[in-house]
Amino acid sequence: MKTKILGTGFSGMVGSRIVEKLWEKYDFENLSLEKGIDITDRQRVFEKVNQFKGEWVLHLAAKAGVDDCEKDKELGKDGDAWKVNVLGTQNLADSCSATEKKIIYVSTDFVFDGENPPTDGYSEEDTPNPINWYARTKYEGERIVQKMGGNWLICRLAFPYRAKFVPKKDFVRAILSLLEKKEKVEAVSDQVITPTFIDDIANALDRLMEAHAQGIYHVVGSQSLTPYEATRLIAQKFDQDENLIVGVKRQNYFAGRAERPFKLVLRNDNIEKLGVRMRTFSEGLEEVERQLKARDL
Repeated sequence: MKTKILGTGFSGMVGSRIVEKLWEKYDFENLSLEKGIDITDRQRVFEKVNQFKGEWVLHLAAKAGVDDCEKDKELGKDGDAWKVNVLGTQNLADSCSATEKKIIYVSTDFVFDGENPPTDGYSEEDTPNPINWYARTKYEGERIVQKMGGNWLICRLAFPYRAKFVPKKDFVRAILSLLEKKEKVEAVSDQVITPTFIDDIANALDRLMEAHAQGIYHVVGSQSLTPYEATRLIAQKFDQDENLIVGVKRQNYFAGRAERPFKLVLRNDNIEKLGVRMRTFSEGLEEVERQLKARDL
């Protein structure tokens, strides 16, 4: 019999791939606006969680556009970013506490400021310091979940990508699309990111649930690099013209936009101790290419 998972965000770029990868083992039920459920509606959330007979609640949904969230900052707790990312999380956490269910809260590498990271990267024990409104609301969600007691799991993701998702392009497919159209690509040369292949995220979540893990886990890739380096690897893997790629400084690229963390190197030791192999960016691109050629999605 399949394990039941009640969740949010299963129609999104990450959530839909988790469902595609794990549907044979898990029975997913989506709490979404399409299903008539607004997670900011406390009463409706409590009703659905109370009716749910399974053990796990996977919370992926968020207002995630960094610049859009920054526009909400002046509205504070009246803005959508706070309502969805904080109040929505509060509703789910409280309803899980009341019904003794386990919540998996999906957070972000952006909770760190990226200014003075440890030499080998941020671990789960390092103290967050969000520097934009999106990150602040996601970190507030983390703090809410951590106050629940023992039945919680926080998974921080970083720059997720996959082979195909029609509704939205991740950064890999956005760059590839520009290169294929022979358009110039500006890529930041003085920022560091840790891209994560979404198939690996699905495998990691499966293992975490199997192990009944608790606490914070960095579910991120095994290679950190600059966006400029990542863009060149994309061009090389898909036989595109590297001369189209122009390196730019982050202060110029993000001028007039929300502040971005500088050096987001995250360690994934804890998830790999559970036997989950998180691919490097180069390895992830190889699998993206293989899936596209084989149409094995």
